[in-house]
Amino acid sequence: MAAQAPSSQREIRRRNLSRVLHAVAEQGPSSRATVAAQLGLTRTAVSTLVDELLRSGLLVEQGPTPPGGGPGRPGTALALTDRGPCGLGAEIGVDHLAVCAVDMRGQVRARGEIESEGRNSAPGPVLIRLQRLVDEVTVQAHDLGLRPAALAVAVPGLVARGTSRVVHAPNLGWHDTEIAPALAEPGTEAVPRTGARATDKPLPLIVDNEANLGALAELWLDPSRVPRDFVHVSAEVGIGAAVVLDGELLRGNRGFAGEIGHVPVRPDGPRCACGGRGCLEQYAGELALLDAAGITADGPRDAALAALRERAASGDRRALRALEKAGTALGLALAGTVNLLDPSALVLGGVLARFAQWLQPSLERELRERTAAPGAPPELLVSGLGADGPLLGAAHAAVREVLDDPLSYQATKEGISN
Repeated sequence: MAAQAPSSQREIRRRNLSRVLHAVAEQGPSSRATVAAQLGLTRTAVSTLVDELLRSGLLVEQGPTPPGGGPGRPGTALALTDRGPCGLGAEIGVDHLAVCAVDMRGQVRARGEIESEGRNSAPGPVLIRLQRLVDEVTVQAHDLGLRPAALAVAVPGLVARGTSRVVHAPNLGWHDTEIAPALAEPGTEAVPRTGARATDKPLPLIVDNEANLGALAELWLDPSRVPRDFVHVSAEVGIGAAVVLDGELLRGNRGFAGEIGHVPVRPDGPRCACGGRGCLEQYAGELALLDAAGITADGPRDAALAALRERAASGDRRALRALEKAGTALGLALAGTVNLLDPSALVLGGVLARFAQWLQPSLERELRERTAAPGAPPELLVSGLGADGPLLGAAHAAVREVLDDPLSYQATKEGISN
């Protein structure tokens, strides 16, 4: 037992350092006394932890706290640094690639986005373009005094739990694609002004489903509005969902939970890319919506979606009928989800948020008629993050690698400096 004591002490220290960082992240600039009161630790213990975080550059002092914070002398306000570590978030979309850098305070400091035709494209060229974009944003971050601590990638498909392997992304045409090797080596296109590589060594890599990361963005960035139990459903070309229970993602045995887009709403309906028939995507996905409204999807996505919105706003019957039918299909699928999970709220994201005002009437009607529990169905919320949800969720997931484990970040930083 005695041999395990150093390890246990280290884990306690790791956990308490993380707790201090999270407390400052959640409250904003705070005094040592305020952090100690929130965490239930002594002021002496918190001061020791804070001093270590100040030395590592994860916290900074901002001067005296405002008056009125309690008896005694004003404390010194502690804040997360806006230099040093940042999180890189990347998104692989069917028609675009995007990367952004978020600092420890949660602010987007650099961003890049390019058009990229991903549908039925080989993974290799897409991942090469993504690596180049990662390098470009990394250079921008370096120029602002930021160093990426981790990279998180949002993909529109199934990701094997705890891996970087995309098992199936039907709208990309990818199967059993391991994306880590393509992103493990620094790119050759982007070179910082210092002459060094954009990345000195491979970054810790997180790969997750875009709906999962979109849901985490809702939870982390809008906690006052979004409860700790909700189902997040979003649409781009496909439709995905994520289930959050007590503030944690429900991932499922293999990490595939949330594939609501492939829930059949009409078993005898049209064939889906997943191999099934009558899936929700065939009625409420982006392409299905545009087709039902009589709008060609051959050109830029944004132009087609803007046309659909304009037609709906002007009262075009075909556009309104397409949105009404999509809302009905969504209601059918979500009613089963509500009956199974009993969430506090449903959150519409992505394209669904953009067209929520026309989808909601038929969606809510189906929920009222098909929810088994007495009383009103769960609250229906519209995401304020829009299409940026998965990208922001990815970047913040990367930032939380530092918030959750500052000791490992410090060890990596010291290894690089040595």
